[in-house]
This record gives sequence, structure tokens and C-alpha cells, in this order.
Amino acid sequence: MESSTVETDVAIVGAGLAGLAAARSLVAAGVDPVLLEARDRVGGRVFDRPIDGGAVVELGAGFVGPGQDRMLALSRETGVELFATHTAGKNLLEVGGRHIRYSGTIPRLRPLALLDAGRAQFKLERLARRIERDEPWNTPDADRLDSETFATWMRRHVLTRQVRRLLAIPCKTLWGAEPEDVSLLYALAYMRSASGLAPLLDTAGGAQESRFVGGPHLVARRVADELGERVRLSSPVRRIEQREGELLLVRGDATDVRARRAIVAIPPPLAARIDFDPPLAAAREELCQRMPMGMLMKCFAVYDEPFWRDDGLSGEAVSDCGPATITFDTSPPDGSRGVMLGFVGGAEARALVGVGAEERRRAVLEGLERLFGTRAGRPDDWIEQVWPAEPWSRGGPVAYLPTGALTALGRALREPAGLVHWAGTETATEWTGYMDGAVRSGERAASEVLAALS
Repeated sequence: MESSTVETDVAIVGAGLAGLAAARSLVAAGVDPVLLEARDRVGGRVFDRPIDGGAVVELGAGFVGPGQDRMLALSRETGVELFATHTAGKNLLEVGGRHIRYSGTIPRLRPLALLDAGRAQFKLERLARRIERDEPWNTPDADRLDSETFATWMRRHVLTRQVRRLLAIPCKTLWGAEPEDVSLLYALAYMRSASGLAPLLDTAGGAQESRFVGGPHLVARRVADELGERVRLSSPVRRIEQREGELLLVRGDATDVRARRAIVAIPPPLAARIDFDPPLAAAREELCQRMPMGMLMKCFAVYDEPFWRDDGLSGEAVSDCGPATITFDTSPPDGSRGVMLGFVGGAEARALVGVGAEERRRAVLEGLERLFGTRAGRPDDWIEQVWPAEPWSRGGPVAYLPTGALTALGRALREPAGLVHWAGTETATEWTGYMDGAVRSGERAASEVLAALS
């Protein structure tokens, strides 16, 4: 099919929340953008699926919490309301074959393990406060922190095997990775972007506090509706050409866009698949090559009611056995259906990605049965999203950094490449990896473009 050429002020690659936020900011400033999106939908790693009764399950990002001000503002401005994540009842911890019911954030571990967990969290919070939020590579002792993995730090500072296993679980969900995969400096910078470890882990008062009525994908769709024909779907970008003093040409399958500036609002590993002419600087090329996408699946078991609530359980569970290592009650706000969400990440996701859908279903449901009883193994419906198999994401929830990359290449995350600017939640310095980080990154890239055009 022969492509057409359109002329505009700014070409934006990717219509996830970052690209949509960038476009919205540009339009508000009187600058005309065109968004090219490879998928047949907007939202990127934000995607919902309807279930019975008009409710949805959040196949991608789903929660929002205090401090995520830009995403909260965007939901208000698009008229999408929030409701509290269900937390009433006891939480569950499955560790070493034992099941522990507890309230609040801290489970009732044995005294030594409880002391060990408290010390580990205190040390991580203290280290994270030292990180330079905007430029982690300028943190004192950054080279040393970036030379070791999160797993190395745990071996040195966490005394009990039980607590080391528990600390590995958030890695699987936050980054779709194991502690051995992730740079300690990157992990601390990620915590610093959220003002600590506790906000990342907590439900009430933390990043999982609230959900969106109708799902967060509704926010993306409403922003796209505002932008109208500026958004062009099923238009993957293959090549970006720029010449000094000339307009930039973004070549898509169906549309070529001639523009004065471009914003690439997709994860760095996916940006690496675009052919740039002239080639990107060596640091940016290497960054894209060394920044893998995480391995994450989201699995939803749908029941006629949230039966675990009658058992006095909140639906929130942490398991060191898996394969779903963290669960949440993601039922609709009226409780008309029971929906149990299981996160499968890191090594567990790696193991299940290559097997058949029925085997994945059986493995995850066996884990839910261990936690919530035999009824959990007989859902009315089963929905899964295998993000590594999604061609325009190739993983999730975020692209992370291994040892040595942040100090050597971190500047290239946001540094413009000539007429090309970068957005995406990976480039955010506040709430990195979250919807809020994506929105902030798009608005920041739009500000850069406006300054350049003026």
C-alpha cells in the first residue's frame, strides 16, 4: 500500500499515555501534532477488557495512588472517577509452605524474620533518599551502587532466607525481573521516584490505593477522542529521517509525517527497532540494547461473587511459591462479580510464557486454590494477558536497567537526538514505571518541544 504524506508541527510515535499526554499539551499550546500508533487501539500498556455487568478487568496498568498527581488530574479532566481498591479483611502470606493471615502491611513473621524485614526496609528507604532523583548517576557512590545487583545487596544485608525470598517478590511485579537482573542503583532510583519503598508496596496510602471506574483505558480513549483525527492507528513507524536545518520525516506503514520535531513515546527497546537516519548516538543505541523489557503476565479468575470476603479475606496475598506471587481483589465496585487478579512475573513468567494457555491456567489456579480454597480453582471465566507475547510491547510492566547501565548511559534516556525527543514512563523521574510517570514524561517532552519551536 502506498503511503500518504502529511505535514504537521510535531510527529509523535506511540499513542500510549505518554504520547497522548504530549499531544494534549501541544494542542493546548496551539501546536499541531500527529500521533502514529502501531496498534489498532490507543493506550499502549494500558488496556482493559469488558466482563459481564459492564465492568472491566485491567489487563495492563490498573492502580493509582497518592502523589500520582498528573494521572489523577488527567482522570479528573476526562471525567473518569475512582473507587477504593478492596482491602477489608485479612491479607494472606504464603511462605515456606506456611499460610499466615494478617492485617495491615507487615505480616506476623517469626521474631527474627520480622526484625530482619524491618531492618531491610529501613536500610533501603535510607539508601533511596540519597539518590539524586533527576540524575541518579550523579549520586555519591553511584558507580559502586550500579556495579552490584539488588540480589547482591540482599545477600549482604538481609540475614534470613525467608526475608530474601519475600523481597524478591516485588521485583517480579514492579519490573518483571528477578533481583539478580536489576542494578541496585536502578532499584533505588525507582524507589526514589516514588518517595520510598513503602508507597510502591502499600495499597491503602500507596500505589495500589484506587482503581478507575470503567478502567484506566477509558482515560486514554477520552484523550484520544479529544485529539480526533490527529491520532492514526495501525500505523507502525519504521524509519525516522532528519537532516540539519530540514524538516524531519517519520515514515510509517500507511502514513509519512513531515514535521519540525518528533517525540518517540515508546519503551527504549522498541525504539531500537526504528531505523534512524542518521544513526543515533552510540550511548542511546547501547542504552536501547541493554534495557530489556520485563517478563509479566496478568491473570484474572472471574467468579459469580467475591467469595473470599465471606471467609474474612481481603483477596490480597503474597506467595513465595507462585506462580502468581501477588494477588488482589479486582472485583467491580458493586461486588456484582468476584475477580481475582494474579501477577506472574520474573522467573515464573519466563517458565509459563512458553507453555500452552491451558497449562498456564492450570498452574495459576492451583496456586489460587492453595491460598483461597477449592472454590478458587473453579472460576466462571479466565482471562490472561501475556505481555511478552504482545508484539508492540514485548514485555512489561517496564523496561529495566541491569548493572553498569545507569551510570554509563542514563543521560541518554531523556537527552534529545537532534530533532527527536524521548518520552515514556521509563524516562520519568517521578513515579517511573507507572501511568503517572508516563503522563509526566509526555508533558515534559512537550515542554521541550515547545521551547525548541519557540
